[in-house]
Amino acid sequence: MTIGSILPCSVLALLFLSACGGGDAKAPANSGAQAPSAPGATDPKVDASQPAAKKPAAPVRVDMAMAKQLFSMAPAAPAVDNPPTPEKIALGKTLYHEKSLSKNGNISCASCHDLANYGQDGKATSPGSDGKNGARNTPTVYNAFRQFAQFWDGRATTVEEQSTGPMFNPVEHGVADEAELVAKISAKPELVAAFDKAFPGGNAVSAKNFQLAVGAFERTLVTRSKFEDALDGTAQLSNDEKLGLKTFMEVGCHSCHMGQLLGGSMYQKLGVVKPYPSKDEGRFEVTKSDADKFMFKVPQLLNVEKTAPYYHDGSIATLELAVKDMAEYQLGKTLKPEEIASIVAFMKTLTGPLPDLK
Repeated sequence: MTIGSILPCSVLALLFLSACGGGDAKAPANSGAQAPSAPGATDPKVDASQPAAKKPAAPVRVDMAMAKQLFSMAPAAPAVDNPPTPEKIALGKTLYHEKSLSKNGNISCASCHDLANYGQDGKATSPGSDGKNGARNTPTVYNAFRQFAQFWDGRATTVEEQSTGPMFNPVEHGVADEAELVAKISAKPELVAAFDKAFPGGNAVSAKNFQLAVGAFERTLVTRSKFEDALDGTAQLSNDEKLGLKTFMEVGCHSCHMGQLLGGSMYQKLGVVKPYPSKDEGRFEVTKSDADKFMFKVPQLLNVEKTAPYYHDGSIATLELAVKDMAEYQLGKTLKPEEIASIVAFMKTLTGPLPDLK
């Protein structure tokens, strides 16, 4: 998770409603009536063993119109010529779970991107077909197609292009090349038949059609969160969640984690204010430009509560620590425990129910 500079404070003015106060009622002067006893002291109708009622917190008012401007814009995801069909989506789902297409026939896309576990495996880094772990944390596949680029370093533009990257990576699926992938597919008659249905017209089995099928399936992996419903006016955030949203914006998290995905729309240097201890130089490994050293794609925050561990190296175990460190490394700020807890409370509103993929 990377966080950048803060927008002008005037843009982010968020107001609290004042708490209503009132004085105690006074007994009439010289009435001769005895002043009432304090509740819980001598009044037999009050159970003195019960704690006094907690005073309600002042309601938080957030400018939801401003929040909608910040978080309703769709990322500039690249266009792709891949119209969905039931046959193509069904084939993509099958390929997504097909272990026989890896070097040793033991892993599939779903091995690392577990759809029942919010599209990731909960590991710092994931093992490939030979059992060797990769260098970077597995990002969620849910809502991935909506981002402006794929992989931590943005080396692929679409989920279609991304889909064969791990296949040909020697540390991941370990398939040597397109010819070997086609040979593995062709060795399974049921897969060949599914390719023929999805891509009628002959010569259906190809790496390109593999990309189109898996991409078509991944484009069905969408979640919808409480926060998105709140922006549309169909749900209400709690007082604590509103305070978290307010804190999220005032601290400056929104400067990088913006738009519908709260991320996935830009690159940012990891360690803007304070160098982050990492040997991974990020996008520099793709472009070889010094300007891209330690630049990473800003991760989306939808379902972030469910996708620990965090950062490109999977080194941060909890969301609380991720928020604390991002404020330090990206903004030069030391957040109070209550500020961290408040931001985390807001982030939990970004979790959405998983779609039924049966």
